[in-house]
Amino acid sequence: METEEVILLRFGEIALKGLNRHRFEEQLIRNLAAQVKHHGRYEIQKRDGRVYIEPQYSEEMTLNQRRDLLEFAIDKAKKCFGVVSLSPVLKLTKSSIEDLMPYVCELCEKELRRGRRSFKVEAKRSDKSYPQNSPEIAAAVGEMILDAHPELHVDVHEPDFILWIEVRDRIYIYSEIIAGPRGLPVGTSAKTMVLLSGGIDSPVAAYMMASRGCPIEAIYFHTFPYTSDRARDKVLKLAQIVSEYSGPIVAHVVDFTDIQLKINESCPEDLLTIVMRRMMMRIADRYAEFCNCPSLLTGESLGQVASQTTEAIAASNEVSSRPIFRPLIGLDKDQTIEIARRIGSFETSILPYEDCCTVFVAKHPSTRPQIEKVHRAEAELDIEALVEMGLAKISSYSVRSHKVSEISNYRPR
Repeated sequence: METEEVILLRFGEIALKGLNRHRFEEQLIRNLAAQVKHHGRYEIQKRDGRVYIEPQYSEEMTLNQRRDLLEFAIDKAKKCFGVVSLSPVLKLTKSSIEDLMPYVCELCEKELRRGRRSFKVEAKRSDKSYPQNSPEIAAAVGEMILDAHPELHVDVHEPDFILWIEVRDRIYIYSEIIAGPRGLPVGTSAKTMVLLSGGIDSPVAAYMMASRGCPIEAIYFHTFPYTSDRARDKVLKLAQIVSEYSGPIVAHVVDFTDIQLKINESCPEDLLTIVMRRMMMRIADRYAEFCNCPSLLTGESLGQVASQTTEAIAASNEVSSRPIFRPLIGLDKDQTIEIARRIGSFETSILPYEDCCTVFVAKHPSTRPQIEKVHRAEAELDIEALVEMGLAKISSYSVRSHKVSEISNYRPR
């Protein structure tokens, strides 16, 4: 019997998209192809409302090399937004139920090694020409499993595992369902620029907006020598972690030291944080225009720190010409940390390399800044000259999950 190991991907939200559903499906396939193309040959197809990734094995490949090709694709697919779940599947030519049993037993033995002892068979027959219907297939396979593996028993309510058999163009059997990240494929929404720091919050915010289909660019404000280059490298590492889900990120590093010193010299101490934040927003807003990003993105959560009160957020909003998304606005720190741990950014975020926000911090920052006082504080600054100073000192980096490289003469797509 001809057999292949393939990966079955399931949609969720994409299935609700109506007449433009095909655009979301095609973007998902493009994203998957971009993620796996450097590791080997894969064929990615859409059939029956699902997507299949089929590794292209060569005859000279060893079993381990074939397994590596499959596992690599599984790892990439389970981080690809738009995928609700996936399963490694045995794809078989159509044959009798008896002929399926060696492959069914192989899956059962794998589940036994995992310590699972109860099972249920779920069958679905889409091809009505197959001689047995769905209940008959499930009953016959279940009976033969019990004969072959008396250590297993049936539990139709809370089984340790479910053996799935689907009769379509071929017969597909599997026993494992792996959760995907859900969301929309990256590239189905407009690009956004995240103000990325070395903290816990902004990488999570970038991940969350990528889950809504937004390609990500990042901007980071660096204050060397008050913060070391290890702080910059930490931020680029965080961008790498996010890029495992979002795809490639372009990260822009602004030399913010002289601007920060000017603010520190001229502004009242209690307004230092908000004036600094407004300056970052101005620079990010102007550079986002150059980069074709119609929105900005931050990791702010309401009330978490002095610069994240309603009044402080309103003061930051005032200087931006584009919407500022704040997907963490209603989350507490524990909820954000939970997401950071899940996506793998937490351990990097807590490395002890401070960014400019923590170095130039007021002892008693204003939590409810009055906008008139902020305007008076900024009157001592040549705002336009400082924005131009920041825009003139930007280094850009191409960030991918496997490497970071500096870009000379960055030109946005």
